Amino acid sequence: MADEEPLLQQDEDSAPAPPPPTPSWRIGAAFWILGLCNNLPYVVMLSAARDLLEPRPGEEPRNRSRHDCDPVGTGAVLLADVVPALVVKLLLPLLGPYLPDRCRAVAVALCLWGSLSAVAAARGTLSGLGGVALGSAGAGLGEVTFLTLASSYPSFFFLLGPAPPPPPEPPLPPPDQGGGAWAEKWGVAKAALRQGAPLSVVYFAEYFVNMGLMELLYFPSSPLPHSAQYRTLQLLYQAGVFASRSSLRWVRLRRLWGLALAQALLAAFLLAAVATNQLLPGLGVAAALMVGEGLVGGGAYGNGFANLAGELPLPQQPLAVAVVTLMAEVAIAAAGGVALAAHAVFCGH
Repeated sequence: MADEEPLLQQDEDSAPAPPPPTPSWRIGAAFWILGLCNNLPYVVMLSAARDLLEPRPGEEPRNRSRHDCDPVGTGAVLLADVVPALVVKLLLPLLGPYLPDRCRAVAVALCLWGSLSAVAAARGTLSGLGGVALGSAGAGLGEVTFLTLASSYPSFFFLLGPAPPPPPEPPLPPPDQGGGAWAEKWGVAKAALRQGAPLSVVYFAEYFVNMGLMELLYFPSSPLPHSAQYRTLQLLYQAGVFASRSSLRWVRLRRLWGLALAQALLAAFLLAAVATNQLLPGLGVAAALMVGEGLVGGGAYGNGFANLAGELPLPQQPLAVAVVTLMAEVAIAAAGGVALAAHAVFCGH
């Protein structure tokens, strides 16, 4: 018997050791790169929407009303961006089983992803501003930056390192006639609705303002031309998003309906301001409101997904995140449609 123990010990030693856990700084750096690369093209399009839609020579001239309208509203650019993303979100639940576990739930990555996607958004807006100010040199800088970030995508996977081995399969529970499965799905649905419903309200109001009302906020007394006013407001909105998404580790909100109410009231106020042309005295007040809008929107986004991670066990999180993301995309698409309708009403198209 004494001779058998070394043999057993030798078998245990010969088993391959699991890979060491990835250091937290590598996970953080990977998600910073992913957030920076992912959000830049999207926000460049939205921030430059008014420039993209300005009439070219030979096309219908701009409506010289007090709103200084373009022939097509900026909501068209939003729909062009968000509809493909919405299709991806609809397919995401089908792809969920094929995604590695470590890419589906990394708690520290929530704050870093949100922060850097906001940095990318601000960088994209600044690229648009630089392009207008510096002409072809600024546009070239934006193109080089975009290509550099796009080439950085593979570093996300290298920084994450090898995936850990899958955990052992738990023993199958005795059949319960489906009651436990339904209870689990109901728990996921409640958590998703609790976070997704107010987040959808926030996003609908936010994108209606940004892509429907912001282009109609025109201040002729400002030294900036209309397109520059639009880009400036977009930049300040992204600055507010960056600040609130980056503060997730220090400021946590468990209930989002207060943020949803604040964003809806802001949208209603700006709608009244566009309709009456009397509630905003100048560009400075509009700029302050855009910073506040970004703070609310970024806070709702970061806290909504962080709350999901805290409320649900790991196996249930991918489904809940997919549901909330889909709800938000539907709200954004609806905001794009309403934005186009608002442009038609106020501009007489």
